[in-house]
Amino acid sequence: MTAADARLGLARRWLDGHLTEGSSIAPLAGDASFRRYFRVRQGDRSWVLMDAPPGKEDVGPFLSVRHWMEAAGLRVPTLQAEDRQAGFLLLADFGDETWAAALKRGMALAPMMADALRQLHLLQAAGDTDRLPVFDAARMHREADLYLDWYLPRVAGGKVDDALRHAFHAVLAPLVDEIAALPKAPVHLDYHSRNLMLPPDGLPLGIIDFQDAVRGPVTYDLASLLYDCYQDYPEAERRRWSVRFFAGLPEALREAFGGDGERWHRAVRLTAFQRHIKAIGIFARLAYRDGKRRFLDEIPLTRKHVWEEVRALGLAAPPGLDGDGDGRGA
Repeated sequence: MTAADARLGLARRWLDGHLTEGSSIAPLAGDASFRRYFRVRQGDRSWVLMDAPPGKEDVGPFLSVRHWMEAAGLRVPTLQAEDRQAGFLLLADFGDETWAAALKRGMALAPMMADALRQLHLLQAAGDTDRLPVFDAARMHREADLYLDWYLPRVAGGKVDDALRHAFHAVLAPLVDEIAALPKAPVHLDYHSRNLMLPPDGLPLGIIDFQDAVRGPVTYDLASLLYDCYQDYPEAERRRWSVRFFAGLPEALREAFGGDGERWHRAVRLTAFQRHIKAIGIFARLAYRDGKRRFLDEIPLTRKHVWEEVRALGLAAPPGLDGDGDGRGA
């Protein structure tokens, strides 16, 4: 019996203590972690079982952030049952339709975007954020190393030595410092089309995969949403949504950007640039460390975003930033 099969057997026995007989369990798509998910059905009701193997995943941060976000008014899964020591959670079921899937079947983007911006305002207004880790310049540089450690050698076939690493970070340093100096707010960290669900009962959107929340740049989650690694929206639309979100910020935050929506939007794009470099590295690591090769398919669009940001912001491309975003390089 494999470890996964043993975990599933434990999960079934745990569920028996919380649900009456006659429930079924079926696997759901996983995420970029060691967590697994299952749909549990009983008659016309369903839940999602999270299996977070102890030693590899800790459900504590998920539960803490879930409670905090729920109190702030965001639509996160309600909690049916928990066993922190065993790593099992039974959660409300938002269904199978992500934002990305809803778009593919023809769902209008505007109402989903309006709700995503509304809930993001609620998140940023949430109090009691001292418990959240700080997302700082040091962490941004560590994230950039994922690009150097995984993407360049494993995907692009490049050689990474100390000189390249130093030069890469030297170019990034002033940009990272600029992002790190932005006003701070609560940050989901992965606020994008695969972590925003359209539940069967419709809007508001259901928010998932929030356990890594931090306190960081106020621009970060909006950059994740508008410059999504899995979507490619027209820049004119991104700018319009960005300025709309900016108009809804508290006056003190708007004043930090001189009340200038264009200055704000430049900061959003700069934040997206840092995030995309990290994401390329993460996709490569998922492919070559964790065996999830499907994530290689996400790299071309993310590289395209990076080069669009280099050009739009007039940035110097860090040494090792391969290709030019037009299909060459990787």
